[in-house]
Amino acid sequence: MDFNVKKIVKDAGAAISRVVQMTEEKLGTSEKTELDAHFENLWERAENTKNWTEKIVRDAEAVLIPNPGNRIEDFIYEKIDKKRPSRLSNLEYLGLDMIEAGNVFGPGTAYGSCLIKVGQWEQKLGQNERDFIGSAAMCFTQPMRKFLDTEIKTILKEKNLLEVKRLDLDACKNRVRKARSMLGQPAAERDLRIAQSEFDRQAEITKLLLEGIGSSHAAHLRCLQEFVETQARFYSQCTTIMTDLQRELASMSSMPGVDPNSPINPKPNEWNNEVSNNGMRKARVIYDYDGQDTTELSLMANEIIMVKELSDKPNEDYLYGERGHQKGKVPRAYLEFIS
Repeated sequence: MDFNVKKIVKDAGAAISRVVQMTEEKLGTSEKTELDAHFENLWERAENTKNWTEKIVRDAEAVLIPNPGNRIEDFIYEKIDKKRPSRLSNLEYLGLDMIEAGNVFGPGTAYGSCLIKVGQWEQKLGQNERDFIGSAAMCFTQPMRKFLDTEIKTILKEKNLLEVKRLDLDACKNRVRKARSMLGQPAAERDLRIAQSEFDRQAEITKLLLEGIGSSHAAHLRCLQEFVETQARFYSQCTTIMTDLQRELASMSSMPGVDPNSPINPKPNEWNNEVSNNGMRKARVIYDYDGQDTTELSLMANEIIMVKELSDKPNEDYLYGERGHQKGKVPRAYLEFIS
């Protein structure tokens, strides 16, 4: 590798001169060019915007993804430009364990069937939460972080360049004052004019960027409004899901032989006798099913319902089903009978 010794020495000398200059400015023994009050106000607003935006983004990400390990993992995948892994939410894990426990205790028992039912709706809540996290990131945290990574970084870069131009200008002013011969005075003044021109131009560029912070605030306001709308929609959907779950549990507690105040079914024989007398049979739902019209029941996988033939002549596709006070047709292919 070739080394340019003269260039290295020159750069080292310039660096030492810069350190000396900045030290003299701090001690007040050297002149320092001050920026106008309007520029200083713009810079203060930009600094406040940067600092508070960083805090808000960190807090929002902590709310959306409470697990710091997951946040670090997402950050790494973002930096290496790879797709983030799909992970279940805590509510979905809770729902899976409830369903598994319900199957172990027995879907035919009041407690087991209730566990399965609650687990299924907890999974719905978890999916709703995941959708909310994705929507909130898209409308709020991602635009705010993009602002920090683009506009703010550009402003800081131009501000640092302006500081370099200011130091060059002040150095030229010092050289003009120290010039003792008429031969050195014109050259120093020429360098001063060039430095002043470059400083003024850079100050104007930086000021234009700082004035653009106002437009960024307007964009952040729109992001904030979208975030609030997304949050309101999320909580409204959660309320709907839990209200539906309460209604489902109330209908399950009204089934024959089931004591709503007991966690398990205390009267299995009485239930089975009544089922037999009514010609109804217990069946487990294999897959989720959305009723096509008001004559059909909507089903959820693993729930237990009561069924019988629609009429004396069996229908190849449908059965008559009951779930608490809810009644309607159910597809035969979605059920398996329980002995």
